[in-house]
Amino acid sequence: MADRSKTAFDIPNIRWFIAFRVFFNSRFYYPVFTILFLDFGLTVAQFSVLNAVWAATIVLAEVPSGAVADIIGRKRLLNFAAGVMIFEIGIISFMPRIDPVLIFSVFLVNRVLSGLAEAAASGADEALAYDSLTEAGMADQWGRVLEVLMRYQAIGFVIAMTVGAVVYDPHLMGRLADLMGLGVTPAQEVTMRFPLYLTFILALLAFVSTLKMTEPEQAAASSERSVKQTLAVTLNAGIWIMKTPFVLWVMLFGMLLDGTIRMVITLSSQYYRMIGIPESLFGIMGSVVALMGVVVPKIARQIAENRSPQTALLITAGLAVAGLVAMNGFWHWVGIVPALVTFAAMNLTGFFVSFYINRETDSRQRATVLSFKGLSYNVSYGLLGVAYALVLKLAKAGVDPAVGLSGKTIENQAFVDTFFWFPLFFAVNFLVLAAVCAVRFKGRKQL
Repeated sequence: MADRSKTAFDIPNIRWFIAFRVFFNSRFYYPVFTILFLDFGLTVAQFSVLNAVWAATIVLAEVPSGAVADIIGRKRLLNFAAGVMIFEIGIISFMPRIDPVLIFSVFLVNRVLSGLAEAAASGADEALAYDSLTEAGMADQWGRVLEVLMRYQAIGFVIAMTVGAVVYDPHLMGRLADLMGLGVTPAQEVTMRFPLYLTFILALLAFVSTLKMTEPEQAAASSERSVKQTLAVTLNAGIWIMKTPFVLWVMLFGMLLDGTIRMVITLSSQYYRMIGIPESLFGIMGSVVALMGVVVPKIARQIAENRSPQTALLITAGLAVAGLVAMNGFWHWVGIVPALVTFAAMNLTGFFVSFYINRETDSRQRATVLSFKGLSYNVSYGLLGVAYALVLKLAKAGVDPAVGLSGKTIENQAFVDTFFWFPLFFAVNFLVLAAVCAVRFKGRKQL
């Protein structure tokens, strides 16, 4: 029986789970991610190749890592993920800029290791935390844990976005040095490493967090199996998802929502530029979006615990459609509002999918099932990225060269002219999924 005088946050694993997520994800180089790579001497083409390698690594390692977590234990896999993060951040933090081939090679290793760390952590940390709640008889408090987690992640992201951008700027760092009476003006090649150094410290803290975790007894008992069973565990989890309609449809709707909105978020800087927001405010916009993570999870928990899954889905989809349609107006400055509405739908999606999948999944395969979720999200995002790239290419090819527009102007106009594709794609696919789901669940109370 659960001790009602205690809360989920009295469980050490829950506290360390939140700490790990914040330290692992709040990376100080995010606000300068692209220009950091370029300032190291990489080209835009090399940057694109490296990100493709990163995404491919996650897709290939996502599900196997979840099965490994269910077999050898979640804590061990989290130790591995944090250890890999230390190494992958360390090699680029202290890498000398002496040879372009060496720089690209080191960044290639970094991207592969980063993808492995992401895949290893995905699902394993959440499974360990949820099992800890179940073991304490507090599984009903998972919504509260998610709310607090997303709040702290939002705060961590705001700090990382703000500080990372500041320490990267040699002019701002020079002014700070003057205020401190140091009389030093750091060069760009020095300050460009500061966000990496700070992220390296977070990697060490993430590793300490995983060392402090303990494997729940139930999960530890089920993990005493041969590594040879990895394939069987993966296959069984996949079959279970296909035979569990509720979980399957939660994943499918989650794929559609996450993939569409995440692609829009990826293009958000271009959208901000088109509605007249100066680039100097992009970092602030990122912080504003992150701060939504303080408010939205509380609303999401109230909906998840007191309303049906259908209601949660309709609210999330309604916000997504309204935001995406309104963003097509590209209203000067006012366009910020529909963008925030769209991004709020992203927060709701993350909360609801985690809430419902963890509630329905058995401990013995929780990490594997969550890895399938992560895999589906990355596949959806990748396919949407390729599809939209083709749409943009066709739009730019349709511009008459005799008009005499510059390449940048053509690119901007193609972006505006093709943005309608996002609400259209989402609406059509949502209606198809909803129709099939309605037939499949006819006469049932659940989604």
